[in-house]
Amino acid sequence: MRVAVTGCCHGELDKIYETLALAERRGGGTADLLLCCGDFQAVRNEADLRCMAVPPKYRHMQNFYRYYSGEKKAPVLTIFIGGNHEASNHLQELPYGGWVAPNIYYLGYAGVVKFRGVRIGGISGIFKSHDYRKGHYECPPYDQNSVRSVYHVRNIEVFKLKQLKQPIDVFLSHDWPRSIYHYGNKKQLLQTKSFFRQEVENNTLGSPAASELLHHLKPTYWFSAHLHVKFAAFMKHQANDGQLPKVTKFLALDKCLPHRDFLQIIEVEHDSNAPDYLQYDLEWLTILKATNSLVNVSRGLWNMPENNGLHAKWDYSATEETMKEILEDMNHDLKVPYNFSVTAVCYDPSKPQKRMELVHRISPQTTKFCAQLGLTDINNRTQQVIEESSLHGDDDEEVDSNGSGEEPSEYNTDNSVLSSSINPDEIILDEDDEDDEGEDSITGLHGDISTPAVEPSFDHHPSDFSTSFSDIRILPDSMVVSSDGTMNSTNELEKSSENKESEEGKNLNEKPLKRLSDEIGDENHLRKKIKRRNQAIYSAADDSNVE
Repeated sequence: MRVAVTGCCHGELDKIYETLALAERRGGGTADLLLCCGDFQAVRNEADLRCMAVPPKYRHMQNFYRYYSGEKKAPVLTIFIGGNHEASNHLQELPYGGWVAPNIYYLGYAGVVKFRGVRIGGISGIFKSHDYRKGHYECPPYDQNSVRSVYHVRNIEVFKLKQLKQPIDVFLSHDWPRSIYHYGNKKQLLQTKSFFRQEVENNTLGSPAASELLHHLKPTYWFSAHLHVKFAAFMKHQANDGQLPKVTKFLALDKCLPHRDFLQIIEVEHDSNAPDYLQYDLEWLTILKATNSLVNVSRGLWNMPENNGLHAKWDYSATEETMKEILEDMNHDLKVPYNFSVTAVCYDPSKPQKRMELVHRISPQTTKFCAQLGLTDINNRTQQVIEESSLHGDDDEEVDSNGSGEEPSEYNTDNSVLSSSINPDEIILDEDDEDDEGEDSITGLHGDISTPAVEPSFDHHPSDFSTSFSDIRILPDSMVVSSDGTMNSTNELEKSSENKESEEGKNLNEKPLKRLSDEIGDENHLRKKIKRRNQAIYSAADDSNVE
């Protein structure tokens, strides 16, 4: 089965599908599935746009709304996870996953599905330690804090995924698993992204929660995005019980911009007898049902149950008996129902509404799914708690009722803030920019984008695993390319790297907040101005240098 994987989408669906079509015309074959590793931006209208954690000048409608309205349809089944630049109000309507448009499926906060027998799991958001042990308390309309915390990974999602026992074929995360850079060409990575050096040397780059999942799940493939660089790694896990050690092939991809490695097509083994449609995963459904009592929508800090003498139950994994019960609940039909419906007003370019009211919605997809399995609709429950608190004038809970809020977090490092390095690939996200809703910019697509499509080979374990991914670039016809831009991929990559270094050098002079990792002298000055890591990463028509 041909599976296409893309890094940060940033709403550029047209360009991604255009590239897949071009690859097919050039003899690569049709992709059977598209996986997106976050920053998908399922923006339906102007209200959704205001729920995206980026400065107003970087909020652009892009083209998802055309797929939402039915004007266009995704030519290939598309599955995605959330990142840190999303229409969070829209995704919150589907905490357990669901269709956001015809043929486009969101995995939810965390989820596992099957397609043609291939088991695909994923976790949305990015890691930030001070929110990790909180419940999903956020609810639109967001304030300047919750618009960010809403996309932070929570321990309950990691706990659920750690209950999985059956093998995972493909896993998606937005941020990288911590330490994965030690299993690939670290030297090349630091040559490309020199500002990662200190974090790599201190082993603080990436998500510790994702790393924990990587070691537990040991999937065949793990795909990520977020850091805007292509990086491959080959991780051999420790063998258990005399069995052969499992291997995970990791690949991170760039963002959707000209001359960036953001698309990869791979061949994945599948079951030719398996259904040719999206299915729920029985083990995952069973875990959702088993952990439903752990659902928490408070701000209080709490830890998941573990075998430490403090919890009566800590194993919520599926058994044959419980899976049979869930199969009965599903009427022995695991096919994901196609029950997408338009629930919000769709953006109309001829009638822009910058002040469109943000309406909190309960998705009929989630309502039906929860009713069938007896689950808590997290979005609905959060809204109820907020309404009850407002009615009684109560403040938000500070500690969960189980008293575990006093237990220390298992993760002490907040890796979501760059303490000593600044990514020139990112923009500054000032508080003033985020709060200034009066300058929303609703625009269309900005220019054309060339997209590299590449074909991997995993037949061996070279010292430089990145070389097992070829770098043949496929450029859409709409992109004007110089005569020597595509033929010699090796030379083209070298030239591209040199050009990037040159451009970044110019940006250092033009934008004093951007620097290379050896400019430590200005660290304290810069640290005051950088509000967040993982800041925007967009390409605006009026800011072509921000790449």
